[in-house]
Amino acid sequence: MQVAEGTFLHADLDSFYASVAQRDDPSLRGRPVAVGGGIVLAASYEAKACGVRTAMSGRIARRLCPDLIEVAPSFTSYVEASRAVFDVFRDITPLVEGISIDEAFLDVGGLARLSGSPSRIGGELRRRVKAEVGLPISVGIASAKFLAKVASAASKPDGLLSVPVGGELDFLHPLPIEALWGVGKVTAGKLHAHGIGTVGALAAVEEQTLIAIVGQGSGRHLHALAHGRDPRRVETRTRRRSIGAQRAIGRGRHTGAELDAILVSLVDKVTRRLRSGERIGRTFVLRLRFDNMTRATRSRTLRNATAGTDAWLVAGRALLEEAMPMIADRGVTLVGISITGLDGSDDEQLELPLGDAAGPSRPSAALDGALDAVRDRFGSAAVTRGVLLGRSEGFSTPQLPDHG
Repeated sequence: MQVAEGTFLHADLDSFYASVAQRDDPSLRGRPVAVGGGIVLAASYEAKACGVRTAMSGRIARRLCPDLIEVAPSFTSYVEASRAVFDVFRDITPLVEGISIDEAFLDVGGLARLSGSPSRIGGELRRRVKAEVGLPISVGIASAKFLAKVASAASKPDGLLSVPVGGELDFLHPLPIEALWGVGKVTAGKLHAHGIGTVGALAAVEEQTLIAIVGQGSGRHLHALAHGRDPRRVETRTRRRSIGAQRAIGRGRHTGAELDAILVSLVDKVTRRLRSGERIGRTFVLRLRFDNMTRATRSRTLRNATAGTDAWLVAGRALLEEAMPMIADRGVTLVGISITGLDGSDDEQLELPLGDAAGPSRPSAALDGALDAVRDRFGSAAVTRGVLLGRSEGFSTPQLPDHG
């Protein structure tokens, strides 16, 4: 009999800063790495095995791990990697709640018929983040958000753990109290002083007794969590500042025609999502990853914000043409695009129908609308651009309209 699964995913990148450093510098892979100067901001799992921890002084870290390699932080790389990972999240489901630069909750409850079980979706998420961004990620699956977060922590490094529906307390109660949200050193010390060391022991304490130990707010919060209660939903109220897509294309030389076809496909996909969410954008960003794992980002801002495919295709092709010398020299393994500076489509200022790259002409906008209608009714493969005919587009999960 198939085990029922929860529909909340918590996805958490593993040792994010250190993993980005190891991704970008192959000589660091498999070696103990600490990111930071005087204080450790992140440690690779090889460094953690030696006892190195976040917020530890560099002096103590070097004493614990004589072979430790210290690297300076690169916040531009972290932001770029985070955006690429969140692009994958939002390509899987529009119900994404980011809670930090390297983790998010996803609600996949409406995707069973399209994409399969939550475990299958979680596995596909992990595969895509590894293939498209080059980073390991752990995923927890459960019927409540906090349980999914606990499960992702238990699955690390680079794992997936699904807590079956009905088995929440069996999973939760043997864990130490420190596994719960809100249990830091001070709270843990108070609980341990009363002989409470596991979540199960915490659940056996009356709520009023718990309030007397840790205070009213914490007492009620921890009592609910210890019994598996967390009614919160995934919150997606924050308006997105960009919409993007990317494609890993593997090592080897790729012709200009092949790269142009990939760009056309990505622009088609992203602009359709813009229009379905009634959004317009102003800046086009092209991201490239090369054979040596280095990266480059190029951008171009239009005079007027738009959701028109033709205008963005002109901008994207110009950026790709500028990047061709780098591509010829280094090879390319990933092409990604994003459109930023988003606003509501009601704010679009239409120009006279001159058809230049600065804004969509009325015939172009009408064509975009007609193509969107055909694809909405008959599927995304019902109509395509001539440049894409005969080229493998790969499998992609049907997406719900993106409303930010």
